[in-house]
Amino acid sequence: MDFQLLFVVYFIYGLAFFSMGLILFLEAERTPALEQKRLLLPLSLFGILHGLHEWLEFFTLQNKQLGGNLPEWTTWFRLGLLGLSFIALWFYGWQAFQVARQHFSPLTSFGLITLPAYALLILVDVLFAFGRGQIHPFQMTGALVRYLLAVPGAAFATLGLRANATRARANSRRPLDRHLDWAASGFAVYSLTQLVIPRMDTIAAQLVNEEVFAQLTGLPIQALRTVAAVIITWNLFRAIQFLENERQGQLAAAQRARFEALEQQEIMRRDLLRHIVRAQEDERARIARELHDEMAQTLTAFSLDLGTLKQVTGIRSKTAPILSRLQELGKQMSRSMNQMVYDLRPAHLDDLGLLSALQFLADKDGPRLGLQIEFKTDGEPRRIDSLAETVLFRVAQESITNIARHAKSKHALVCLSYLPQEVKLKVSDEGIGFDPEEKFAAPRGWGLAGMKERVESVGAALHIDSAPGRGTTIEARVPLNDKELT
Repeated sequence: MDFQLLFVVYFIYGLAFFSMGLILFLEAERTPALEQKRLLLPLSLFGILHGLHEWLEFFTLQNKQLGGNLPEWTTWFRLGLLGLSFIALWFYGWQAFQVARQHFSPLTSFGLITLPAYALLILVDVLFAFGRGQIHPFQMTGALVRYLLAVPGAAFATLGLRANATRARANSRRPLDRHLDWAASGFAVYSLTQLVIPRMDTIAAQLVNEEVFAQLTGLPIQALRTVAAVIITWNLFRAIQFLENERQGQLAAAQRARFEALEQQEIMRRDLLRHIVRAQEDERARIARELHDEMAQTLTAFSLDLGTLKQVTGIRSKTAPILSRLQELGKQMSRSMNQMVYDLRPAHLDDLGLLSALQFLADKDGPRLGLQIEFKTDGEPRRIDSLAETVLFRVAQESITNIARHAKSKHALVCLSYLPQEVKLKVSDEGIGFDPEEKFAAPRGWGLAGMKERVESVGAALHIDSAPGRGTTIEARVPLNDKELT
């Protein structure tokens, strides 16, 4: 046969199995499934060792063609490499056979019966020829490696892949089943080609050998083995691709499920925050009503009784100064209570809406806190969800308090904008500013955290823009719902 064609055959033969070994090794390192890892590692070892053996085989033939003479140990080394590759194949085939044993077919039963009988006949044939001196030790070892390791190993790989294809088909994992079927067919052909060995004085080798095959087909047996190797490698590569796509799909599904769970958790957290904020405001309103309805009347009656007592005792009475002081204390308590009622729940917010409440806040809290508060509006004013109005009012209230306490600024700007899709509140100052990323020790930072939670409870966004030395801007944006948009 043309030596160049033989070179191409050996090169492709070795490349196919060596590539298969590398691909399966990389997949074994990547897969999280222990069962799959145990299956792939011996098959990858077979591919790498067998590919190296075929390239070494061709190197030996090339050296012989050129008249070279290699040491005898290289021949035994090449045979040892071949034997190790087939032991790895045997190990893979047996493991695959065990993993998928519940999916066996009648062909499997036939193979389990015929393989032991075949092995016994071959062993007797080869050992008998060796005992009579018809073959030397290297021939005997090579024949046993092919007959008792390669043929059963590839046969078990065939049965294992076929059973795995049946399992994949039962689980509707297509086209994985088809690729495993083709790979099994490739190993079946490969198993049969291992019966074709160099001619020697044994019954089996006299009937089936490389010379007889070449005479019948005009091709070396390595050509058919190369075709089988290409079929095996290509279909195992496609099976690995399927498994990778399946794994990526499972990962994407797990990520989607995790994202959906987080999204549901966020919705529940927002609903809980909304419920808490509403409950807080309802409780504030209840306390404010009780203070206004009960304590205000009590203080009014107390002041009137003090005035009456003062008139009865006379202005020049020794108790007159005490009564006057008590009247003043009553007035202070009344003013403090009114401020407390306002802080708990301003009546303007419920009766007149957010715009009037913010205007009243600027007019009333500015002088009390020592601030000059400028209030601006933009857009067409309209009522929005009562809880959203309350949240925006609390943001403005907390922001103004923070300016008075920490900003070291005498001026504050409150801007309320009614936009087509949202309502925006912006509170800014020209004070000392701070670093929003700084971690404050409790209780510092609780006011900002409370504002953020309140804003999130109505599906809004809070943005804080500040830096040391350049003031602070707090901006809250509340999107309008469908009813408010119409």
